Amino acid sequence: MVDAKTITVNGVDYAPVGSQVQYEGDIKIVILQRGWVMVGRFERNGSDCKLHDSYNVRRWGTSEGLGELAHKGKLPETMLDKNYGIVEFDYLTVVASIACSEEVWKNVL
Repeated sequence: MVDAKTITVNGVDYAPVGSQVQYEGDIKIVILQRGWVMVGRFERNGSDCKLHDSYNVRRWGTSEGLGELAHKGKLPETMLDKNYGIVEFDYLTVVASIACSEEVWKNVL
C-alpha cells in the first residue's frame, strides 16, 4: 500500500524523513518503578511499551490524587515536563496505569 504519506513494506509502515505521524493510542497516566509518573498515549506490544506525546508529571497539583488528574486534566498547580521523543519501557516496570479522559487531555497532548 502506498499513499502520499506512508509506505508499507512487509507489514511495517514507513513515513518520509521529517514527517510527523501522530500516534492515536489511549491516553494513560503510567506509574513506573522508582517514582516516575508519566502521561501520554500508551502503546504496548508484548512486554515492550511506549508513551507517545508524553509528559513527566513533576507535580500532581491535585487534592484527590492521580485519579483527579486523569479525569479533570492538567490543573493550575500541575507541573508537566515535556518528553521530547518516545518514552520506551518494559511492561514489568509498570506499577499501575490509569485511563484518562480523552476530552480533557486532547488539548495538552
